[in-house]
Amino acid sequence: MTEHEHVRVAVIGSGFGGLGAAVRLRREGITDFVVLERAGSVGGTWRDNSYPGCACDVPSHLYSFSFAPHPDWPRTFSGQEHIRAYLEHVTDVFGLRPHLRFDSEVKMMTWDREKLRWGIETSRGFLTADVVVSATGPLSDPKIPDIPGIDSFPGKVFHSARWDHDYDLRGKRVAMIGTGASAIQIVPAIQPDVSRLTLFQRTPPWVMPRVDRAITGAERWLHKQLPFTTQARRGLLWGIRELQVQAFTKRPDELGLIERLARRNMARAVHDPALRAKLTPDYRIGCKRILLSNTYYPALTRANVDVVASGLAKIDGSTLVAADGSTAEVDAIIFGTGFHVTDMPIADRVVGTEGRTLAEVWRDGMKSLRGATAAGFPNWMTIIGPNTGLGNSSMILMIESQLNYMADYVRQLDVLGGRAALDARPAAVEGWNDKVQERMLRTVWNTGGCTSWYLDANGRNTTIWPGTTTEFRSATRRVDLGEYEVLRAPGSNTPGPRTPESRTKNSGTKGAKKVEAGA
Repeated sequence: MTEHEHVRVAVIGSGFGGLGAAVRLRREGITDFVVLERAGSVGGTWRDNSYPGCACDVPSHLYSFSFAPHPDWPRTFSGQEHIRAYLEHVTDVFGLRPHLRFDSEVKMMTWDREKLRWGIETSRGFLTADVVVSATGPLSDPKIPDIPGIDSFPGKVFHSARWDHDYDLRGKRVAMIGTGASAIQIVPAIQPDVSRLTLFQRTPPWVMPRVDRAITGAERWLHKQLPFTTQARRGLLWGIRELQVQAFTKRPDELGLIERLARRNMARAVHDPALRAKLTPDYRIGCKRILLSNTYYPALTRANVDVVASGLAKIDGSTLVAADGSTAEVDAIIFGTGFHVTDMPIADRVVGTEGRTLAEVWRDGMKSLRGATAAGFPNWMTIIGPNTGLGNSSMILMIESQLNYMADYVRQLDVLGGRAALDARPAAVEGWNDKVQERMLRTVWNTGGCTSWYLDANGRNTTIWPGTTTEFRSATRRVDLGEYEVLRAPGSNTPGPRTPESRTKNSGTKGAKKVEAGA
């Protein structure tokens, strides 16, 4: 990029959210945009997570864009390499490569009140943009706990999302820290090769069978020849999950049947009562993410595997000490301890109208309007923002809904004309979040008796959407200008939207003036 490059839209990140935004912008006729990517290729979390056994726990035909169906998925649940290849395919088919700026990590984004644009400092230079679409994703920055003694550990240490493929685990004594979605895939993948595997389990997960199989050649041929069959398959997968939502959001007691099935799944593989007791959760299924695996429980029963039903407390040389006092001598530590979800690092790099970072504004918890915009940060949107996560379906559905909202947001700026910006009203943000949190009170994620990564430091669920994907799509179909203040650049003679309630007033903020738009 050149030193003074200016674009209409800057998209941050090239995972599903960023590439989806790029495709949608092109379909809207907008080509004056760039996609800033800190790495050297597209893929987001499906590029970064390349650990052994990495795969998706959402069926393939639902974990793909509706506008880019893929009839040639090899399995019902696809592996990391197939999903990454799909994203590369989307990049090529929709002509996105000219817009990509690799090795361009965003260091800081600062709102210019005078010019109504964002100044963006990257590792490769500076540019400005009228609109920023942040699609960095919640599963992009690994979280490693601050364990006493970790700096003095003489062996190898890495996070599951930063797998060291040059380090040979064969014959090594390995500690797996955590029992989340990554860990239950890693454990069975490495267990046959290591000399000893010690799993440090702070909280056991509920694990259901993974109904995975190869998609037959006949099925793939049918999907290619008759595209509506791919759409029908996707629709069926979506419909089943929509019907499940009520149990998660309104009637958690109905999950008891699923819980009994999970117990049977464990009992079939784990015959030792003592081990089964360690692996049995004490919270309602669904409170934490339900995991899918046919190989996790069998791997834990192998002779070279130990399950420590306690979190890692400290490290003394090569000795790992659990909170219950048990120890293990290891050569390598693998952290499967999740990501910075409720404290997204990108928030430290966004400076809004009042000179405060988004992280400062979100100090007491993330809040946004319709999962997309934040008060005091004009023309800035996020994909997979606060309370847009799902507990039982495909995030691609939520991403596409937010892309609808993004497209209409840009259209509204076109209608306003001139140098204009939209800033979410604080009352609108608060009103939206109050309703979301009120609905959250009866969900299994809040009532199930667990502590999960869905909750922030204050115990508030700022990640999950407490409804169906249909409801969210309806809520994000159009931008309501009544929820925004219209900012005008100084000296701009372009009128605001002509509604009976519209009026211009001094915002009290240096630079731009605000136009209150009627609902």
